[in-house]
Amino acid sequence: MFHRCLAPLLALLVVACASEPRPREALRTEVLTAEEQAALTPYEVVELLRAGNQRFVRNDLTLRDHSAMVRRSSDAQYPKAIVLSCVDSRVPVEDVFDRGIGDVFVARVAGNFVNEDILGSMEFACAAAGAKLVLVLGHEHCGAVRSAIDDVRLGNVTPMLAKIRPAVDAVRAAYDGEPSSSNPEFVHEVCERNVVDTVAAIRERSPVLADLEAQGAIRVVGAIYDMDTGVVSFLDM
Repeated sequence: MFHRCLAPLLALLVVACASEPRPREALRTEVLTAEEQAALTPYEVVELLRAGNQRFVRNDLTLRDHSAMVRRSSDAQYPKAIVLSCVDSRVPVEDVFDRGIGDVFVARVAGNFVNEDILGSMEFACAAAGAKLVLVLGHEHCGAVRSAIDDVRLGNVTPMLAKIRPAVDAVRAAYDGEPSSSNPEFVHEVCERNVVDTVAAIRERSPVLADLEAQGAIRVVGAIYDMDTGVVSFLDM
């Protein structure tokens, strides 16, 4: 009888021990320094993001002491990259690349297109704050892309989706299948074309970033996030 009463207690203790966080000393507290940022190349930053994404896919994210990192980065920031992402709540940019406080700038707009404000933010990130990479991150199952395909009209959503329509029209003109939002292949191709168009627009509309890229100081690249797997595929650009 005694052992039967003790068994539930032992089970609770086992669960509690298994769920305990790693020791505090195992948490990462460092933030990127100016010297570390300066030593990075744009190609190395891409590889760091690839490696971080692989950890994300394995569910092996780095443990970080966010409170300590907030305090360490309060005086200055030296991020590796600026990422332009969709506003979609299912795309947690820092987690997707296993990045912490002070690692990346993140700009968001539905459909991950650029406008004057986002271009200015990118110029600040690279020319003023030293970021080495501009990454345009599209994603599968994008509601903004689907809405642009369907020509949705609603208040300010209408002019917003007009920024994505050129990608829809370009893919539709050469597509042999069903060019609708219910066709995953067509949606994927529009999503990818929209990323390619956005990368081209950054280079065309920002002489500041174009010059930095020509000098080898930065790279402007595109990628697609697969919500089904967590994998980020960098486009060959």
